[in-house]
Amino acid sequence: MKLTICELSYLNELITSCVNTITCMSLFKNQVTDEELKSLLNTHFPIHVEDYNRKVEFVKNVDTATGNLNVPQLNTSIFTEDVNEIKPAEPVTVNTNVTKLTDREIALSYFLTLKRAGKEYAISSMEVTNANLRQFLKDAYTMSCNHSYEVYEWMAKNNYYPIVVTTAEQTGNIASIYNPIPMDQI
Repeated sequence: MKLTICELSYLNELITSCVNTITCMSLFKNQVTDEELKSLLNTHFPIHVEDYNRKVEFVKNVDTATGNLNVPQLNTSIFTEDVNEIKPAEPVTVNTNVTKLTDREIALSYFLTLKRAGKEYAISSMEVTNANLRQFLKDAYTMSCNHSYEVYEWMAKNNYYPIVVTTAEQTGNIASIYNPIPMDQI
């Protein structure tokens, strides 16, 4: 089965995005100083290369492309009470003359890249007729989600990205608007 023009267009955009991600990650790995963040980047990097290669497979020969992607498991144990404590984020000063990125700049750039990629994977997967390609895009979305979770936790733990927990009043106000639909009424 051939790719549709929509699928080819999405793949082209996603491959270009991968080129950017891999290039930036190469720079990040060489400039990062925090060992934990460095470990995250080194662990994530080969999966991004694999992601790129799977996309290229689909473009080169959709009939033989498997689209199998090594999707990392979500590490749900990383957000602890300590990380979720309300702490003000460290103020940031935008550096308009960058020669070397800080760990915060690296993490934020990577995090925003993962968020954008995740959105693109989700949108792309909705308009795909090829079942293997659809599954691959869903897996790539999950990869982006799981990687971003780890980077988000690192930023929050280092007070670079705020986590603000809602108050009982805020949650109660929203919760009071909605009521469940009894299943015996459908």
